[in-house]
Amino acid sequence: AESVSDRASLIGAANTIVFREDGGIVADNTDGYGFIESIRAAAPDWDARSGPALVLGAGGASRAIVSALLGVGVPEVMIANRTRQRSEILADQFGGRITVVDWNRASDAADGTAIIVNTTSLGMTGKSELPFRLDAAPQTALVTDIVYTPLQTQLLKSAAERGHWTVDGLGMLLYQAVPGFESWFGRKPEVDDALRRAVLGA
Repeated sequence: AESVSDRASLIGAANTIVFREDGGIVADNTDGYGFIESIRAAAPDWDARSGPALVLGAGGASRAIVSALLGVGVPEVMIANRTRQRSEILADQFGGRITVVDWNRASDAADGTAIIVNTTSLGMTGKSELPFRLDAAPQTALVTDIVYTPLQTQLLKSAAERGHWTVDGLGMLLYQAVPGFESWFGRKPEVDDALRRAVLGA
């Protein structure tokens, strides 16, 4: 690619390649955009500035989501990962609003959070369950999981039982495709219930 978008540079990865009419190639990353748009669509009352975020995992998806959360004004992002060193790398990259939390203290760190995000593969079909408890999380905390197979992970089920607003991972998958589709075909697709049903085969 001759050029790389600011967000792809910050995240360190690209998921969308656009071929310009002049022959140039642009690399972009739309994962963070997809995450934020899915939250806004499913939980329109969520206020990014209302409190800290707790992000579980420090892989590629986590990098995009941390960047997006900071970009919309989340005051603090706590990151917990099974390997602490990976969390510390993200903290070094993204600066002062990042706090590293030990993996075995992640459940306690949910106290006072405004949003909890699972970016790991734990809870996905064929994987181990996510070892995370919501006991300390305030009732107002939004709980989201980027896993979409199954659509309702155990984390989301537990959160719904406690009365939390929940957002599944399918929205992020759909919304992250919107900028690329618009660049390639000149038309911005609408993410709606019909599209969700079509993707789910319902």
